Amino acid sequence: MTIQYIDHPEQLPLLCEQIQQEPWIALDTEFLREKTYYPKFCLLQIAAPGWVACVDPLAIADLSPLFAAIYDPAIVKVLHSCRQDLEIFFQITGRIPGPIFDTQIAAPLLGFQENPGYAMLVSSFLNINLNKAHTRTDWTQRPLSEDQIQYAADDVIYLCKIYTTMCEQLEKLGRLDWLKSDFALLNDPELYQLSPENAWLKIRGKNKLTGRQLSILQSLCEWREQTAQTENKPRNWLFPDDMLLELAKLQPVDLSDLGKIRNINERSVNRYGKTLCELIDAARQRPPKPLTEKDRTGKKTQQHEAVMDVLSAVVRIRAEQNSLNPVILATRKELEQLVFGDPDCPLLHGWRYNMAGRELQGLLRGHYSLSLTSDSVEIIPVGAQ
Repeated sequence: MTIQYIDHPEQLPLLCEQIQQEPWIALDTEFLREKTYYPKFCLLQIAAPGWVACVDPLAIADLSPLFAAIYDPAIVKVLHSCRQDLEIFFQITGRIPGPIFDTQIAAPLLGFQENPGYAMLVSSFLNINLNKAHTRTDWTQRPLSEDQIQYAADDVIYLCKIYTTMCEQLEKLGRLDWLKSDFALLNDPELYQLSPENAWLKIRGKNKLTGRQLSILQSLCEWREQTAQTENKPRNWLFPDDMLLELAKLQPVDLSDLGKIRNINERSVNRYGKTLCELIDAARQRPPKPLTEKDRTGKKTQQHEAVMDVLSAVVRIRAEQNSLNPVILATRKELEQLVFGDPDCPLLHGWRYNMAGRELQGLLRGHYSLSLTSDSVEIIPVGAQ
């Protein structure tokens, strides 16, 4: 298949016309972000049955006509593991190009493991082993070789074929509509732009801090996120998560105290040390933002473990009825989230909620009971025995 390489504005109208004639298109991006906070957009691959194009955003300053065509809500956008790709679209336009179909999200409904890699799907559906020669390519360099362009184009060429087969199989199983709410969740802007004031929520270990320590951590995380965005640097280049936790615990009062902390970056201390000490001092004087319910979760007791065992039985029943691996429907960790009331639990959303989550919630609330025999388990609404 001939690859259209689009690196001049006058080539865009024909490509936009091609896109607008399709009910769906496959998309992929190549980007670089090792040295920046925001991903540097280097290449956009677009395909539909019969054609494929690679668009060079480094050569074309204004891609707004192309985005207008791609964002047409009548055209389904097919991607694999789309979060980072959609982040680029959101960064440029401030919007998400729905509707989306993510083959990684859909694959478990066809018996694949959770979050399967793209290479696995290509091998399984097409019996092709992906070429890994350009995995570490610096996509900012120009000109791109023919091999690099073919490598990039292959991703969307294969994605078209996978999507077609996947839809046929999902339709045959009656599961295509199950995915709509899962895909709708991808439209949430919070997935692609972390608010500095909420940056502390991403830090593991925050629930073990005292009130004053937590307040300091929240202040430092907000500062780091704002600074990383302003300077367009990876946040860990400023201070890694474990160092922010250490600063919150040790609470240095001046540059001398700060410099004594083990493994702290001397250059960062010289540049940001005074600001950090001021932030720490101010944070000591105010109460922290409260932890969420899931972060307040206490230690699991044997009773909790027993409840999760019961819920696991229901998961196995529903998974067997739908020819799924039980782990795809719910892991032990996800059952724990459900028991402790975490609203982000996957069992409370999408097809998992319809298949098992609603019943599991009902069991926890006393709306259902289990009836056991030597070879079966039945789920019965309370009062229906």
